[in-house]
Amino acid sequence: MEESENKGYTVKDKRHHQVSEEEKAAGAAAGASRETPKAAAAGAAQEVPLPEITFASFLVSLSSSAFISLGQIPDPVTGEKKKDLPLAKQTIDLMGMLREKTKSNLTSEEENLFDHLLYDLRMAFIKESA
Repeated sequence: MEESENKGYTVKDKRHHQVSEEEKAAGAAAGASRETPKAAAAGAAQEVPLPEITFASFLVSLSSSAFISLGQIPDPVTGEKKKDLPLAKQTIDLMGMLREKTKSNLTSEEENLFDHLLYDLRMAFIKESA
């Protein structure tokens, strides 16, 4: 056998491992000296709790994607405003289909939000297409 075939992997499950105060202090001291500002920011970003998943938050997420594609709000990753009208149309059409499929199955607040978002998106699409 070749030498690379003899090497194995070691997996350690640390989910149930109790970390002592000394290990925490040693890890913090070692990590503080090696941690870059970018890594520290990424760690801080991971601690922020995500919002509750509701139908309303789902609609807002879809509409935000459409508004980004319409160039009305900047892309959160790049910070740039770019238009992608075919993608915007596809997202708006998807929301329209979803609205038809959920008719009479939403709360009055969800219906109101859905109808207003769709109206705003369709008007913005017409404006950007002209």
